Amino acid sequence: MKDVVLITGASSGIGKELAQLFAKEGRDLVLVSRNESELRKISKDLSDKFGISAFIIPKDLSMPSAPDEIFDELKKMELNVDVLVNDAGFGSYGAFIKTDLKTSLDMIQVNVTALTHLTWLLVSPMIKNGKGKVLNVASLAAFPPGPYMNVYYSTKAYVLSFSVALNEELKGTGVSVTALCPGPTDTNFQKRIGLTSAETFSIKSMSVQKVAFMGYKGLKKGKLIVLPGFVNKITAFALRFIPKSTAAHFVAIGQISRK
Repeated sequence: MKDVVLITGASSGIGKELAQLFAKEGRDLVLVSRNESELRKISKDLSDKFGISAFIIPKDLSMPSAPDEIFDELKKMELNVDVLVNDAGFGSYGAFIKTDLKTSLDMIQVNVTALTHLTWLLVSPMIKNGKGKVLNVASLAAFPPGPYMNVYYSTKAYVLSFSVALNEELKGTGVSVTALCPGPTDTNFQKRIGLTSAETFSIKSMSVQKVAFMGYKGLKKGKLIVLPGFVNKITAFALRFIPKSTAAHFVAIGQISRK
């Protein structure tokens, strides 16, 4: 079977930039997103530019059946995933009780359930082969509670905790897990959720290219947690010593001021 890098959320943002980095390395790709037209464009561009094979699997990860369907497609194409990048995810803004329930449940499905499901399906073959890497895109939002983005912050806290715990379980297998925890990043994320500013705790946004490169480099080195940017590192460290209630209060003030 052919070894490939599978990237979810590959049609934009960090996922798209990571696809570029792996293609430049000469790695064949499987690109997953619900945006089929964009996937086809990216696949052609990367194939033409770097001479690699870029397969596409258009799937909406908010559908519970999507991970199994992706796994079935991989088997049909005789592709073996030795690097899994779980980048797909989205957020929403607003007081929890006023936000659309389906949006919140779909967010948990994409950010948590699909990520967990795909990891379970693809890590077992990695263990059998004695090699593999997983990059889970969490966030600086994984560290404090997040009023007005309650569910999103909670999903990212899960991703970080899940990644750290799984990496410990996989020691000695040849498989490692890395959690990428970017702060505000220059993507369409803020526009999609209706925020006018990309700043959190007065942290200015980083370029998506820089964030993707640091995640890529961290994965290659087998780092457990990658926090791009000095200020992000300091913020995450400081949050360890602040009571959760205090952190939640400051996040709430920041969220209200951004709207």
